[in-house]
Amino acid sequence: MGQEVNNEKVKILQGNEAIVEAAVAAGCRFFAGYPITPASEVAETMAQRLPQVGGVFMQMEDEIASICATIGASFGGLKACTASSGPGISLKQEGVGYASAVEAPIVVINVMRGGPATGMPTAVGQQDIMQAKYGSHGDYEIIALMPSSCQEAFDLTYKAFELSEHYRVPVYVLSDEIVGHTREKVRIPANLSPVERKKPAKENFQPYKAQANGLLDGMPGFNEGYRLLIDGQLHDEQGNRAAHLPDVCARLTERLCRKISDHADQLVDIESSYLEDAEIIVVSFGSPSRPSLRAVKDARAKGIKAGYLKLRIIWPFPETKLVELTAGARTLIVPELNIGRVVNEVKRAVGGQKEVVGLSKLGGLLHTPGEIQAEIERRAQACTR
Repeated sequence: MGQEVNNEKVKILQGNEAIVEAAVAAGCRFFAGYPITPASEVAETMAQRLPQVGGVFMQMEDEIASICATIGASFGGLKACTASSGPGISLKQEGVGYASAVEAPIVVINVMRGGPATGMPTAVGQQDIMQAKYGSHGDYEIIALMPSSCQEAFDLTYKAFELSEHYRVPVYVLSDEIVGHTREKVRIPANLSPVERKKPAKENFQPYKAQANGLLDGMPGFNEGYRLLIDGQLHDEQGNRAAHLPDVCARLTERLCRKISDHADQLVDIESSYLEDAEIIVVSFGSPSRPSLRAVKDARAKGIKAGYLKLRIIWPFPETKLVELTAGARTLIVPELNIGRVVNEVKRAVGGQKEVVGLSKLGGLLHTPGEIQAEIERRAQACTR
């Protein structure tokens, strides 16, 4: 259901439903998962939608099996994803590391809630941001996107499939309970095509022979005429185990990291407003972005030169672009729904050249615009003393 307007289908969707619609539009035809609050609607909607488009939904016995099935489906020729929250994401971490090592293009949906442990199943949190980057053992890199609305839940999920296919890497969509359970208007382009899965040439094929840019040339599948050997142990370009060969293992590990870090400038997705004269800039991501923008507008109405940044890709962290965009400011305020994690990334990026203030909030409640505006005003007053 939905209304066609200007080559767009307009639907009223919950954030979790928007994620599913984006995945289906991107060509996802396999989902494996296990229900968990506040991500259960992703699995429930996938169970309805995938059979309608010839896809496969699998209710797994646990989260470990879910991500392993997702990896298998990816090498079976399907675009695939899984979803969970809190302790379920913790259980998936060995699979994330495995997918990174075998370069499986999968999408992992994390509808974040408060933690640690069982935590706050029905309340919002952003306490999994560092887990997304460092959750599994060993050195590897991932990509992580953070929506702040139902529209972005759709847009960034579709983008997650594009990035996973291009870089052959696990890509997180770090949604949260508020985005997941908000219901609002979503515009879906009528001519949106499925994300292409490029196939490598079969002549002289080597499954892990990288191009000059560090990326693999497409994604092969089993039963497609490729000679594939997929193993979680570090391997050579043919896929043979190479744990006894230090140089081979070192080159592979470095490539797994640098295929993301070397392309970090291509993985910047930032929205900004009012930066031209801004002396104080609010750096936001996820659900706190919406009250942050309201706070900036209200502060400017009082004559305070405030600006707004929203990071839509959080990993790799866009430190170079962040420094460039905030060059004229003297203070950066970072609201986040955790003890204060990303604020340290911002401090590291600016290298002590400006004041960086954390505005963390715990307990499962979102910042109000008034709370963020009050911090803007405090910093503005400190500047005039």
